[in-house]
Amino acid sequence: MTTNPPDDADQGAPDRPTRWHGPLAVMNRVRKGVDLLLGWLCIIVFVALVAIVAWQVFTREVLNNTAPWTQEAAQYSFVVLAMIAAAYVFSERGHIAVEILIEKLPLLWRRAAAVVIELIVIFFIVTVFIIGGIAVAQNAWHQSLSSLPLTIGEIYMIMPIAGVLILFYSIVQIIGLIAGVEDPTPDTNDISEAI
Repeated sequence: MTTNPPDDADQGAPDRPTRWHGPLAVMNRVRKGVDLLLGWLCIIVFVALVAIVAWQVFTREVLNNTAPWTQEAAQYSFVVLAMIAAAYVFSERGHIAVEILIEKLPLLWRRAAAVVIELIVIFFIVTVFIIGGIAVAQNAWHQSLSSLPLTIGEIYMIMPIAGVLILFYSIVQIIGLIAGVEDPTPDTNDISEAI
């Protein structure tokens, strides 16, 4: 009886528990909780956005007197929704990625490339979303909105918050890649099933 050498796809993905098993289990539970929270927040903000726009159209077309607060509320609700949804999609690894070259590499090189990509994402998120987002929010903290009881800076705080969430997801993905439990490239079948 002859045994075939292990397939390239099997290398680095042990079935036995590793030293990463405990921390990964905890991080996956936290990740699922954050995913659930973000999913519900996306639904709530989207429903609010639809209701605001519907009310704006109703007051303009039927009552001939547009509600003054609807324009700003719709605009900033969309900003908040975009930031929350970006973090949520990052968890699902659903952002656009060109994987044709990466998929040609051996598994070890694919994992290394995925880690490098995650490190680039972390650099971008920390510098632009977190540090830049805090600076933008501080600059606009005292700029009042004309029709809402908030300031522009308070609304812009969603940018560093989304940055922290994406940073968390990126760290979880790096640890999963190093431990060998995370695929270097997302399974496109899972993404298309979710859509």
